[in-house]
Amino acid sequence: MNEFNSLSQITTGGDRRAPNRAMLRAVGFLDEDFSRPMIGVASLFSEITPCNSHLDRLARKGCEGIRSGGGVPQIFGAPTASDGIMMGHGGMRYSLVSREVIADSIEVVAGGMHHDGLLAFGGCDKNMPGCLMAMARLNIPSVFVYGGSILPGVGPEGNDIDIVSIFEAVGSYQAGKIDQNKLHRIECESCPGAGSCGGMYTANTMSSAIEAMGMSLPGDASYPAVSSAKERQAFQAGVALTHLIKQQIRPRDIITRKSLENAYTLVLALGGSTNAVLHLMAIAHEAEVPWTLADFNRLGDRVPHLADLKPGGKYVMFDLYRVGGTPAVLKALLQEGMLHGDCLTCTGKTLAENLQTVPSVYDQSQNIVKPLKDPMFPSGHIVILHGNLAPEGAVAKVAGLKQRTITGPAKVFDGEEPCFQAIQARKIQAGDVVVIRGEGPVGAPGMPEMLAVTGALVGQGLGEKVGLITDGRFSGGTHGLVVGHVAPESWTGGPIGLIKNGDLITIDADKKLLHCELNESEWQARRALWQPQQAKVQRGVLAKYARTVQSASKGAVTS
Repeated sequence: MNEFNSLSQITTGGDRRAPNRAMLRAVGFLDEDFSRPMIGVASLFSEITPCNSHLDRLARKGCEGIRSGGGVPQIFGAPTASDGIMMGHGGMRYSLVSREVIADSIEVVAGGMHHDGLLAFGGCDKNMPGCLMAMARLNIPSVFVYGGSILPGVGPEGNDIDIVSIFEAVGSYQAGKIDQNKLHRIECESCPGAGSCGGMYTANTMSSAIEAMGMSLPGDASYPAVSSAKERQAFQAGVALTHLIKQQIRPRDIITRKSLENAYTLVLALGGSTNAVLHLMAIAHEAEVPWTLADFNRLGDRVPHLADLKPGGKYVMFDLYRVGGTPAVLKALLQEGMLHGDCLTCTGKTLAENLQTVPSVYDQSQNIVKPLKDPMFPSGHIVILHGNLAPEGAVAKVAGLKQRTITGPAKVFDGEEPCFQAIQARKIQAGDVVVIRGEGPVGAPGMPEMLAVTGALVGQGLGEKVGLITDGRFSGGTHGLVVGHVAPESWTGGPIGLIKNGDLITIDADKKLLHCELNESEWQARRALWQPQQAKVQRGVLAKYARTVQSASKGAVTS
């Protein structure tokens, strides 16, 4: 026994643990392995989604790095669920739930085995926060490795396309703008191979945030999935983890209030997903770092939106990789005094030390990251709204929008599916404010994303001509004048559940306001008639989730 394997010795040390060692010998342990750090390697490999279909190869490279650094790796699995494939139907209720299941699964294995360290490989959206939540809970030396971004597909006109292209093509087809042959061609080319969705959607948003936070190696967020660079980095992550174990640097030494500020600053600069709000709050909760919705607006007021990345812009992560990737953007932000360079990272060095020899993205000619003096927008593209419709808060994403306010009549739908049917039937008109309720953490249950709805609206040319509010979520691929995470949700008595068709609703991103034009007596009359509803699901994981989940305003964590 030594200080580097003191945890695993609880499982393997001494005569009483001979039976434990016997079982480990059956999976390849040698005598000398019991004096080395035993390291869990959480691989979220699956053939369910291209985001994760290559992670088994990367995890093996990580194991080689651990062996090289003197540790003993143990690969184990954790589940994943595909947001893109589950989108638009009842399966999407399982998406956010999977974040909690991933965190719980990793905690069960690494905690039960008393692993001395944890190396985790994830790809699809909820993998990243789920892994980080488990790392923060366990607080053993840990490194996260992102599976990397997919390459762009080639569209019918030779243009770059991705997963959002086909969601929006469905709307274009419904509107008669393209024929079935073109729809099929976009479908076949949108996802050309392994890797997570290519724009600044949730997977790339959270991997970027984790890199800025210091829990993954420099460049991890922007190396493409199908590259030798990604495989080399998987090996290097295994080596780096053994160094963290020797230095006893743990996640809660890295995940601090200042490093969370670094993470969200990069999210804002890149134009990232609204899901970052939920996930960063959940990670902060597990790391026991104070963090509230007010912190997002505080940073949003001072950090400009710089990157011209999809869904609000033109480019994808592969384009950013070609001009230096996430490290080059971090270097630019650091030079402008927008980051805490003294934050410790999983390299054992500070963020500033990691970036010391990295050139800034502004050191070359490129059009992806705009100059600070001429940004995409001078303040953050994610805005926390309050008002009589969202006493606890709501989240709006205004990236790329020319129209940041709307007042219009409500068109109310109890659930996503009837709303999508109304869009198909062309019943949504310019000037409407669409309300989708009953899709919150408790009500759905599971707080599904609405990319099918927003994609169809954009495809019909209504993306900036209507407003949309929901107690559910939006995909990182969503753009338009949309507001999600409305809290309290309708199922628990929130004001969004009291709206009727025709009520005038105002969304004002500049004033950070979400308001319904009803007087107090009308609100009181409607509240008096409100009755709690029976849970939609009575058994299984969704029912457990609905009974334990907290409000979206607290990160929708379970307790």
